[in-house]
Amino acid sequence: PTDSRSLIQKWVTEIDVVIKVVKARKTKLGDFRYSCDNKCIITINDDLNPFSFLITLTHEIAHAFVYKEFKGGVASHGKEWKEVFKGLMLNFLSKNIFPENIMTALSIHLIKPSASSCNDFDLSLALKQYDKIKKLNISDIELGELFISSNRVFIKGHKLRKRFKCKEIKTNRIYLFNPLAHVEIAN
Repeated sequence: PTDSRSLIQKWVTEIDVVIKVVKARKTKLGDFRYSCDNKCIITINDDLNPFSFLITLTHEIAHAFVYKEFKGGVASHGKEWKEVFKGLMLNFLSKNIFPENIMTALSIHLIKPSASSCNDFDLSLALKQYDKIKKLNISDIELGELFISSNRVFIKGHKLRKRFKCKEIKTNRIYLFNPLAHVEIAN
């Protein structure tokens, strides 16, 4: 979002970080690493909507700040990172940056931030509404419906505590799926 840019630029300059927007990856939205010459590098997927992009970028910038202070001597998503991330994100809890539904979910998420915003179902659902390309999630399909994931066909089963218990048709093996896992309907 436009109103977040000046503060992001200030942080990027302060911690001297290189930001690369890269082709979307299946397993992560962004990452932080440092090179052998102590250069901080952040990569962010190019398919994120502006709100997901800002949250992910801030998540990774928090890693850079923690690295600069502790030089890797703390847990990557430990209390130090949580406090820094929360402090950075609070700068953006504003109606001129986030729509109301995202602000509500994000406010709850920031009480106890997790390693990934994808682990927060309500926040992920709110963010999904602003995606350019609408993707089907397993939570969008009916119980017993056939779907494709990773080129394999499954049947959707009941939800356990947090995940759906699904059976691969070919092998009869059981797999657990995050409710936000992207799937295709099998024909």
